[in-house]
Amino acid sequence: MLSILLILLIFSQVIIMTERSLWVAKTGLDAQQTRMAVISNNLANVNTIGFKKDRAMFDDLMYQNIRQVGGDTTQNIQAPTGTQLGTGVKTVSTEKVHTQGNVQQTDNALDVAINGRGFLPILMPNGETNYTRDGSLKLDSTGQLVTSGGLTLNPAITVPADAMSVTIGTDGTVSALLPGTTAPSNLGQIQLANFINPTGLQAVGDNLYRESAASGAPILGTPGQGEYGTLNQGSLETSNVNVVEELVNMIEAQRAYEMNSKAISTADQMLSFVTQQL
Repeated sequence: MLSILLILLIFSQVIIMTERSLWVAKTGLDAQQTRMAVISNNLANVNTIGFKKDRAMFDDLMYQNIRQVGGDTTQNIQAPTGTQLGTGVKTVSTEKVHTQGNVQQTDNALDVAINGRGFLPILMPNGETNYTRDGSLKLDSTGQLVTSGGLTLNPAITVPADAMSVTIGTDGTVSALLPGTTAPSNLGQIQLANFINPTGLQAVGDNLYRESAASGAPILGTPGQGEYGTLNQGSLETSNVNVVEELVNMIEAQRAYEMNSKAISTADQMLSFVTQQL
């Protein structure tokens, strides 16, 4: 009778440990699915102007403390190690990596690349200001400088309809050569916004970012002064996604997913063996 109870106790412990393994491996599958989604988005935006790649960040979950580290084993002896069983992994965040992308020459007078820190302030239809690294500017029907989506710079800059040429200086000064004049006319200045924590900006799509509590308030300044980057006319900043790096990350995520799947398969085989013996 005692031997049967002992066997049942052992089997019950095996079942409990195996079920724990199933749930731990399940969290690993979820984490790698998230990582694959991030990698896929990076690769999808490899040709998006001013795009900043994402990376997924993970934390380990709480531990089951079976035996306390430093616990007393006898009256005068403490255990140098303990027994802690992890319960898996969780996705803690996905964050933007604001490293400089390559500057590609386009020879378009209205294209500007930000070489260094800073974002172009963009006025939204609701009156809010969003921010972008996409400097592919255009002219709307009134001559205002706008983004590819038709959103105006903040402050707005208007180019006269009869302007013969437009020049954008490295410090953001916009000037135009008008008919009948030999000296260019100053039209305004493009400002840049900087943030204490650019990673805290909220990406809202359309190459735009929104201020958040984590990013801090925008600090406006003149391009080329202090910590602000310069503007390069006739150029665009490409995505900072490294295709080779993303492909390597994809292989890592795929192998990690396979290993977690294998752990679930192995735990299932153990459970099958135990239940067949009962």
